[in-house]
Amino acid sequence: MIATRQKNTIFGFPTTHTTNLLPVKSILLFCALCLMSLPLFSQKRNEAYQLPIRKASSAISIDGAMDDPAWQDAAIATDFYMILPMDTSYAKVRTDVRMAYDDHALYIIAVCYHALPGPYIVESLRRDFSFGKNDNFLLFMDPFDDQTNGFSFGANAAGAQWDGLMYEGGKVNLSWDNKWISEVKNYDDRWVFEAAIPFKTIRYKKGITRWGINFSRLDLKTTEKSSWAPVPRQFPSASLAYTGTLVWDQPPPTVNSNISVIPYVLGGLSKDYASDKAQDYRMDAGVDAKVAITSSLNLDLTVNPDFSQVDVDQQVTNLDRFELFFPERRQFFLENGDLFANFGYETIRPFFSRRIGLGVPIQFGARLSGKLNRNWRVGVMDIQTSKQEITGLPTQNFAVMSLQRQVFARSNIGLILINKESLNYHPQVSSDLPVYSQYNRNAGLEYNIASNNNLWTGKVLFLKSFSPGNPGDELAHAANLQYTGRKWLISWRHEYVGQHYNAEVGYVPRRSYIKFSPQIGYLFLPRGGHILSHGPQLNTNLFFNKSWAQTDQENYLVYKFTFRKLSTFSAWVARDYVKLLQPFDPTNTGSDTLSLGTEHRWHSWGTEFVSRPNSLFTYAFSTRYGGYYAEGKRFNLSAELGYRFQPYISITANASYNNILLPEPWNRKSFWLIGPRLDVTMTNKLFITAFLQYNEQIKNVNLNTRLQWRYQPASDLFIVYTDNYLPAPFGVKTRALVLKLTYWWNV
Repeated sequence: MIATRQKNTIFGFPTTHTTNLLPVKSILLFCALCLMSLPLFSQKRNEAYQLPIRKASSAISIDGAMDDPAWQDAAIATDFYMILPMDTSYAKVRTDVRMAYDDHALYIIAVCYHALPGPYIVESLRRDFSFGKNDNFLLFMDPFDDQTNGFSFGANAAGAQWDGLMYEGGKVNLSWDNKWISEVKNYDDRWVFEAAIPFKTIRYKKGITRWGINFSRLDLKTTEKSSWAPVPRQFPSASLAYTGTLVWDQPPPTVNSNISVIPYVLGGLSKDYASDKAQDYRMDAGVDAKVAITSSLNLDLTVNPDFSQVDVDQQVTNLDRFELFFPERRQFFLENGDLFANFGYETIRPFFSRRIGLGVPIQFGARLSGKLNRNWRVGVMDIQTSKQEITGLPTQNFAVMSLQRQVFARSNIGLILINKESLNYHPQVSSDLPVYSQYNRNAGLEYNIASNNNLWTGKVLFLKSFSPGNPGDELAHAANLQYTGRKWLISWRHEYVGQHYNAEVGYVPRRSYIKFSPQIGYLFLPRGGHILSHGPQLNTNLFFNKSWAQTDQENYLVYKFTFRKLSTFSAWVARDYVKLLQPFDPTNTGSDTLSLGTEHRWHSWGTEFVSRPNSLFTYAFSTRYGGYYAEGKRFNLSAELGYRFQPYISITANASYNNILLPEPWNRKSFWLIGPRLDVTMTNKLFITAFLQYNEQIKNVNLNTRLQWRYQPASDLFIVYTDNYLPAPFGVKTRALVLKLTYWWNV
């Protein structure tokens, strides 16, 4: 049996009108334009692509061999469409996919044929590999068929697993990890991926018999990316707007008892040499639990969690005036995390989970999240942290509620409420300890816009904070609308953040500003030759204060070339203007500062090159040269080199050099940032990662080594060793060794 296909219809793409978008009045007109102009009610784009799925006629053994009788009875998804290099034909590399199920799991087998001779191309056996550097097959699954949220599973050609949560219609959070099994087997003319995904691992609504589904294949020898249901080249293959349909012969089985208990035990020792403290020994234990309230609604519980196994953040040379953002990777915060973390914009986030539990222990936490039905999603979280006597930090409670309602084809309206409370806190006025806020609250409303064909996307956001004393001007507002066509990229965005808007559990690095950010780009698509696409893009960022006096401006023009072997080269020029709203040290080293109110203008230019990913030796570099603050000069050169002994060893080395010339008292400053990394993957269950980070700006050398043994699905043994050194004179600052054992137990 072959999956059915019918001829697709073609939708038109209407234009919108330009208006004067002011912080208060823009919302009504903006929403009206979006509702009138976008194809929100259209039929699902690839509805004609349907794959029937039947209950397995025999037992299926996960061994990478298609010799089970059940596979012979399953429908076939084949005749993939090319996405890259060009999305106007069938794929040249053949891929056949079959799916089946039983009472416990969903099964998939993908036969990935070779089009050219030679070995497969992979980085290593490391889990959640880099998509563009590995021959791989991926499944994108939308169990509610809402074209917004889902799950992704897959593997590279050597058998390294990939799993992640899908959100915002096509993004994948690979930090999520769950229980499933797979096997990859290689043959002379093909490689085969076979997997079993327990129904307890995924979330779906009882009784729904039509799921969104698509399959993606990347073959680096031919530099071809393809998918079963066609996806336009300007979008990732993960775009849920372009999924086909998995048609069940009967509703998927109902999971009865679905409770997972994940205890851990931990032992470790650490020593602070800089403070000459005695060696500290640590013994600890805690537990997480996952309780499926329904097949689509999950309750996460944690008592005394520990996150020592999480990779340390990659260091950067920080020459920015504002706080840097680092992503969340802790498992407790990840499932349905977009309900909380993705509310707002990248620099206007009312909730940022990394504000909780870093530097202070979490006592306990609970999180209820998931789907109530096809249109409603809910997230409720409550976490409590311990107090610290040394700093006077009180016990604090963090409560968050998020509600999301889908409207039209792929849009939604979201509501968020956040409360941070200091419990039993009565600070002493005469104390030398810091004074913490009694409470901080935030309420937000947003409308996420996504057209049926994904060409139009946008968001309208309103936020209000509540703090003791009610200082006023505690509002934030932002809106954007973007058109992403085959050749044209056009977008508009504006932001307003009040002087006293306060999100203590959020990420809002800048306040008291009005910002406008138009963007336009065009792509040329040659029919032949070495260049796959090329074109310019112009971005402008304009900042004003409340009196409409300009404080910042950045104009950035870039021209990018993408070659058919998937290497890229870009060159850019920029013009910057900054009026400092507070004193600023342009070296970020704690030395003298430039005065408030001083104005700075400069021009700069740069280049960037990334080599083709299908080589064992890969490299990339970027350059920047031009002006800087106080009529200074800044030169930056960054490079990355990589080599792989596939599939077991991957070596990368990153280096960045900044040379800054300023007037006295700074004079000339130079900063090196060097970070070699070694990944040894002896199997797809045993990993050793070691990396060194030398940061001249903060005068620190960090060494981190982590061994992970996945002795059972989702159950791990971690051994983590960390050192921090002074670069000169070379000496140990801190040292720590942690051993942690986790076990995933299904009740």
